[in-house]
Amino acid sequence: MDLTQRLTQLVPSMVAMRRDFHRHPELAFQEHRTSAKLAEYLEALGLEVTRGIATTGLMARLKGSRPGRTVLVRADIDALPIHEATGADYASQNPGVMHACGHDGHAAIAAHVAAALSELREEIAGELRFVFQPAEEIVQGARPMIEAGVMEGVDAVVGLHLWSQLPAGMVGVRPGPIMAAADAFTLIVRGRGAHAATPHLGTDPVLIGAHLITALQSLVSRETDPLLSSVITIATVTAGEGAHNIIPEQAELKGTLRTFDAGLRRHLMRRIEELSSGLASAMGGSAEVAWRPGSPAVVNDPAMTERFRAIARERVGDKLIEIPPMMGGDDMAEFLLRAPGVYFWVGAGDPASGKDKPHHHPAFDIDDERALPLAAELLARTALDFLRG
Repeated sequence: MDLTQRLTQLVPSMVAMRRDFHRHPELAFQEHRTSAKLAEYLEALGLEVTRGIATTGLMARLKGSRPGRTVLVRADIDALPIHEATGADYASQNPGVMHACGHDGHAAIAAHVAAALSELREEIAGELRFVFQPAEEIVQGARPMIEAGVMEGVDAVVGLHLWSQLPAGMVGVRPGPIMAAADAFTLIVRGRGAHAATPHLGTDPVLIGAHLITALQSLVSRETDPLLSSVITIATVTAGEGAHNIIPEQAELKGTLRTFDAGLRRHLMRRIEELSSGLASAMGGSAEVAWRPGSPAVVNDPAMTERFRAIARERVGDKLIEIPPMMGGDDMAEFLLRAPGVYFWVGAGDPASGKDKPHHHPAFDIDDERALPLAAELLARTALDFLRG
């Protein structure tokens, strides 16, 4: 029996696992049930499974019959703090938590690729290392897994992202930068409280914050090379206790910086601090920036991308496209920093059934019966192709 036939046989189990995970979503570093279910499944295959990596991550090792190279297959497993509105019979049973990015599908795909390839041990030279990573949505899970040693001896990395904005059957990839570095920051603006009727007796941090929201965009429009890209977004503004007649002591602005170029990333992080402090000081207040550094840019290795393209072209023909870089972040970047690899997109949308909502939307869903089998085959064949040299 060939690989395609075996994966086809596994489709009902793959879809059932994805929907089970969808019913029981878990947030970053809380993926205890998900991790346990995966570990049980992988251990039953006879794989060497290590649990509890980076709290809730796990790794399963499939060793071939003879020595060779090692390829790491990465899947993320966490959900988002969103109240689900799909109405699906497999909708989330955990209020306020939802798989709205396809990680339930990623986990099920990787587990079933492990199942299919475990039957080919005698034909495999080298090792397949399946890593199920927590906390991708807060880009905090990859680094501790790597620090725990999952990348030791790894020669190449492969991963995928189901994508609802591509119709099922389509596949997308590109060499080089494919996703941006994503850094979060909190900007505390301090002023001096006063009655709203006597603003001259205080220093209004809300007004300073408003000027900062506008001024920060000059770093994109005037300090970013037009041939490069950057995004600065202020997503949350908090000030006061709800009263309409009190100028508060401070305001808090939360935002994100997105870049592809490492030098530009460093420059803008520094300039956000300088501009915030300088403008606030000029208006009589002060400002401090606290960073939560995220992951670097996701960069595909050109040679690994070409390997993948050859495999995908044979499978889907002209439904393989080159996707443009996107400003979303993903800590798959940490793995790709340490070994050559490829991260590709598999279409999972179906507009006819309404399964084409954007990622992180409360009505997000995927065409799992069509997307999962194709994704599993491409993932399996790409990993095997690298091991074969």
